[in-house]
Amino acid sequence: MTYDTIIKGGRWFDGTGAASAIRNLGIKDGRVAVVSAEALDETGCPEVVDAAGQWVLPGFVDIHTHYDIEVLDGPGLPESVRHGVTTLLLGSCSLSTVHVGGVDAGDLFGRVEAIPRQHVIRAVDEHKSWNNAEQYVEMLESLPLGPNLAAFVGHSDMRTATMGLDRATRKEVKPSRSEQARMERMLTEALDAGFVGMSAQQLLFDKVDGDLCRSRTLPSTYAKGKEMRGLRKILRSRRRALQAGPDASHPHTIGVQALGSIGWFGKAPLRTSLLSAADIKAIPFVIHLMRPIANVVNKMGADFRWQHLPVPFEVYADGIDLVIFEEFGSGAMALHIQEKIARDELMRDEEYRKKFRKDYESKYGPRVWHRDFYDAEIVACPDASVVGKSFGQVGDERGGKHPVDAFLDLVLEHGTDIRWRTTISNHRPEVLKKLAADPGIQVGFSDAGAHLRNMAFYNFALRLLKHVRDAEIQGKPFMTTEQAIHRLTGELGEWYRIDAGFLREGDRADIVVIDPERLDASLESYHESPVEQYGNLSRMVNRNDAAVPAVFIAGRRVVADGEPTEIVGRERTGQFLRAEQDSRATVAAS
Repeated sequence: MTYDTIIKGGRWFDGTGAASAIRNLGIKDGRVAVVSAEALDETGCPEVVDAAGQWVLPGFVDIHTHYDIEVLDGPGLPESVRHGVTTLLLGSCSLSTVHVGGVDAGDLFGRVEAIPRQHVIRAVDEHKSWNNAEQYVEMLESLPLGPNLAAFVGHSDMRTATMGLDRATRKEVKPSRSEQARMERMLTEALDAGFVGMSAQQLLFDKVDGDLCRSRTLPSTYAKGKEMRGLRKILRSRRRALQAGPDASHPHTIGVQALGSIGWFGKAPLRTSLLSAADIKAIPFVIHLMRPIANVVNKMGADFRWQHLPVPFEVYADGIDLVIFEEFGSGAMALHIQEKIARDELMRDEEYRKKFRKDYESKYGPRVWHRDFYDAEIVACPDASVVGKSFGQVGDERGGKHPVDAFLDLVLEHGTDIRWRTTISNHRPEVLKKLAADPGIQVGFSDAGAHLRNMAFYNFALRLLKHVRDAEIQGKPFMTTEQAIHRLTGELGEWYRIDAGFLREGDRADIVVIDPERLDASLESYHESPVEQYGNLSRMVNRNDAAVPAVFIAGRRVVADGEPTEIVGRERTGQFLRAEQDSRATVAAS
């Protein structure tokens, strides 16, 4: 046989968790034609990759992204592809663009996901040629996709399209029978089109953008039990997944979601993926309460998983523009005001500052941000004298000012030109090890494509592998490399029932080649890069080119030495992966 590509001499991992081995892979017509311990005939093969000393593994699966807007103008999605992600899921957190138009999409995505609203509106209005889920899939398939895509349909998307954004975000309004029936039809149509399930949201600090319904919570948060039962029934009967975010201010909602996954009285379990298992710095004990939940309910007949980001959750902010301020009243008040002059006037007001100080000093109750301005480093500012210091330190140096006043003073003086960072969760390496190995936890939650100025976890999979390798070198392993790769690939493909995550004979040739010696500090360094389709907005990214010598999608090379090749975004390599379709079986039958 003449192969299109040969990858020779690498340490091969098949994605199942089985032992790795030195093997040679022959790729033909977009699939793995052979995995052999013997050398392959290179005659006529146009590309031979020498992978000696390197790892050859299935492309990573990213289960939580917000690329729904970016994919329309930039379908190559190179920021994920360059780090070995070959399959990713759209439609997280109840948000998708299957049914809503541009303005509604702008209001839903703009503030929650920190994607500039005007660009959301433009992209959706320019590209919208679809009216239902199947047409949406056809649109995606018409694009020169870089990675493979799978998708959730968003509950807020369906609710807004059915009820209108105003009615969908009012507590006193419930969907009529016909509206409930329409949402259930939308969900059924999406599952028929191959969507992996539905995403919903109960988290109350995700706020709507725009003017009409500004600062109301997402439409999905207003749904009552009857509405959700009808939708969950459909998911349960089709064995598709519910991705959900509980209301952190009401911890009982976690229990409700977990118990709802159980297959009571002979029913099938409801596949449930809950956001998220995080070692929150503000409430460090809570992770030890969260972890056992999955184990307990799964023993009772559930199919429940937490989503988890396997790296320290470090965030950056320009001034006060950061979603964590949405979780308390005074922070949300400032973010509610769009005009800078009015916002500045609010931050000067002493009564407002008094309220902010009270919110800041309140250390009780569920929260995400630790509310400690001594644990918030200024990394850039026109006033160089404050760079490298915390807001608390600046307050001390300015006559013992309260940290809140020091923060607000600097934001008033410099606006978004003052940039700072803090770590809000996943700060304890030993806890991260336990989470990464926990069978009740799925590794993912990158939020790729969102919070463009605030965070960058595009290379989360590489960072987990670094953590695993470092522990092995130190003689303190917490999981094998094979297990870690399975968690990042095949385990996710199987659970979401999509054809992804494996690298065996007959599998689609979605491959990442990694140099383990370059899984180093470069994975954690800071970088920015402009997003052309968002007016060249400079976003946070990751750059660790030496760690990823090659990535292939459907047998075509999309990354060379860490850089996307010229075909990315120009020629189609990825496809829409419909749930429950096994392409290996299709190929074998043909």
